[in-house]
Amino acid sequence: MRKYKYLLLLMISLFGCNAFARQNADSLYQVKGFAIAAPRPNGVADFVKFINEELAPRKVNTLILRVDFNYQFKSHPELRDSICLSKGDVRKLVEACKKNNISIIPQINLLGHQSWASKTGMLLKVYPEFDENPWVKMPATAAEYKWPNADGLYCKSYCPLHPGVHKVVFDLVDEIMDIFEAKAFHAGMDEVFYLGEDKCPRCAGRDKAVLFANEVQTIRDHLAEQNRELWIWGDRLIDGRTTGIGEWAASYNNTYKAIDMIPRDVVICDWQYDQDNQTAVYFAMKGLRVVTCAWNRPQVAVSQVESLYRSRDISGKELKGRFYGIAETVWSSPVQFLDGYYGKTVNPAAGDKTPWNTFRVMFDKIAQVEQTAAAK
Repeated sequence: MRKYKYLLLLMISLFGCNAFARQNADSLYQVKGFAIAAPRPNGVADFVKFINEELAPRKVNTLILRVDFNYQFKSHPELRDSICLSKGDVRKLVEACKKNNISIIPQINLLGHQSWASKTGMLLKVYPEFDENPWVKMPATAAEYKWPNADGLYCKSYCPLHPGVHKVVFDLVDEIMDIFEAKAFHAGMDEVFYLGEDKCPRCAGRDKAVLFANEVQTIRDHLAEQNRELWIWGDRLIDGRTTGIGEWAASYNNTYKAIDMIPRDVVICDWQYDQDNQTAVYFAMKGLRVVTCAWNRPQVAVSQVESLYRSRDISGKELKGRFYGIAETVWSSPVQFLDGYYGKTVNPAAGDKTPWNTFRVMFDKIAQVEQTAAAK
């Protein structure tokens, strides 16, 4: 019987209905989120203004801030960016969010995304011994970086089995959690292409799914010691070949098998930007809370809003709460986003396919659904 119930869930999610509008407004979402890089010091005032005037009126309740090394860490000052947030800067962000009932979830990219194009991130720059594949050399300039390339270089990873890596990164995590007064931490962990490399003296021959799952478990357990929660991106937990989703928004290196090995209290941020792939249903049925994530395609975001509420509406009590919410994600700097949002810069080639337009359209749709539900 349960088999037929799940089949019905998938069919209705795929073909659509208006059942989501029948929910009462209080049950429509748990997370309404916005994810973006933390501002630099000279952008804090503008970002606080955006929190007060744009996020708060839309009832955004979760702000994921990619901090990485953009903070004046006391535990590891050697890992600070050259220009980074002070404790006072962070205090302004925290106070603005407190006033507007917004929870901040700070993010530091762990495991993957330790480099970009020709730039090595601070962790591997300062501690090169943590590099999973030090024999792969970074291009001298960004212009020289090409994909695909012979080394399969997209972003570097740290070796999860290096005996010194967790002491360093957990110092950063603890410090950033304290200063942001946060109850949840986002570890990134997306687009991990380098893991379990054959030349790595520690990882060679090991199952990549097990390595990935163990790293999730290690980070989760550290956070749990202080009753804190782990959030990660979900792409490495999806089989890219079987689904046809590909190697970017899903996995080609078998890490997807880790979905059955990680703790069920980890929150998954499921980014499917090009189309609404219904992968939230997959995560929910695996026992995980899932936050659906949009970026720069407004019509995809609208579909995702509808799918979220529809899935909650037709689900039983075991599944309903796992459809945890929805978030707009931004991959440019806050300055670039705000310039586009307020019309200071225009990209005619992009048309309406921008993160700022998607942000508006997505939250307008959420408001419409809430209003319709409240009238029922």
